[in-house]
Amino acid sequence: MISSFSLCAVDTNVPITANGMSDATDACLIECVKALQRIKERGRILLDYSRLILGEYEHKLSPSGQPGLGDEFLLWIYQNQGTGRCVFVTITPKSGCSYNGIAYDFVEFPNHPGLHDFDLSDRKFVAVALAHPERPPILNATDTDWLIAEEPLARHGIKVEFLCPEIKDVLEGKLKKTANG
Repeated sequence: MISSFSLCAVDTNVPITANGMSDATDACLIECVKALQRIKERGRILLDYSRLILGEYEHKLSPSGQPGLGDEFLLWIYQNQGTGRCVFVTITPKSGCSYNGIAYDFVEFPNHPGLHDFDLSDRKFVAVALAHPERPPILNATDTDWLIAEEPLARHGIKVEFLCPEIKDVLEGKLKKTANG
């Protein structure tokens, strides 16, 4: 459940889950749909001027707004870029940290031992949250990396809103599988 949806960053797994394109539970799908609907009704989304987040959305979602509710969310972003509902911040790519011309590490991303293995494709969400003075939360549905990094991110003022409570069970299952070889 989103504690504050006045402004937030949204990991791509949230609209993907809202599209029904993940192995998430029905309850998780419903929470993702509700979160996106709340943002569309009265919230704001945090994006970067370099369009890295939008680029990822465009790669994973349909810009036509069809056929799923996550796709509809991308269309809403397009329609609201100039209305104040989309808040843009500047993030600074680190020199030499790009792949195929797409930056994956940023000056704003914390230098913390607990974050060294943090997913490169998700660092832009942390960077935008840290670049904004309000340090808005990041919404996550199905990605266990956010749960693993929750404590070090919190030390730097980043709150992750977990829309799907079963994510902890998924992580425990992954850890048991790794421990058992």
